[in-house]
Amino acid sequence: MRPEDLPEIRHLSLFRDMSQVNFNALMDSSYAQIFPPSLDLIRQGDLADFLHIVLDGSVELYASWGERECTMAVVEPVSTFILAACIRDAPYLMSARTLERTRIILVPSSDLRAMFRRDTEFAVAVINELAACYRSVVRSAKALKLRNSRERVAAYLLRQSLLAGGVLSYRLPVEKRLLASYLGMTPENLSRTLRALEAEGVKIDGARVIITDRDRLSDLARPDLLIDGPDLDALGAGASLPHARRGA
Repeated sequence: MRPEDLPEIRHLSLFRDMSQVNFNALMDSSYAQIFPPSLDLIRQGDLADFLHIVLDGSVELYASWGERECTMAVVEPVSTFILAACIRDAPYLMSARTLERTRIILVPSSDLRAMFRRDTEFAVAVINELAACYRSVVRSAKALKLRNSRERVAAYLLRQSLLAGGVLSYRLPVEKRLLASYLGMTPENLSRTLRALEAEGVKIDGARVIITDRDRLSDLARPDLLIDGPDLDALGAGASLPHARRGA
């Protein structure tokens, strides 16, 4: 691991408040590895050997059942996955694969669990992160169960605008196929929905989103704090898609 990696890792809310001695001990047992694109990092059902910290690149978390797959989250730097399985010494409920060349810090799960019992501030940070991820999953489940496909897409596009600072134009932070899977749709259904939303105040030009009538889009999406947030704590913990950024 490069010494210059440590400040970025230390800045994560998971490690920020733990003692320096314990942080150093945890990092001493960890190591960095570079993975090529489209490589399976973990498979659902396997025991959780490592907490993964993404420093460069991006990783898709996905689940499968029979012949079906769905995107659960996309992880970008600097963030972690999958904490819950590591703490519980349980099988992964999701698989993970690289979307591009990716550099990852691997933290042994056994050391993570030992540190959870030893460092109170670290234990509090773990609980807070797991709680944020749980709330994110509940919000996602509510959106899937309570909204139809047009409402889900409209709410997602509107929330991305707000996360980017209220901009009226931004680039989608992930490929449309990943977005479709995350929203519980086929790529074809997403394309049809995006075309239909042009009459509801939003236009899509490639990966560029242009909001032409925010009020009309809001009338369709009906934003709800108990579904859409804000709950930003889970964005860096492998519980959602990346969000759009101002100027992107």
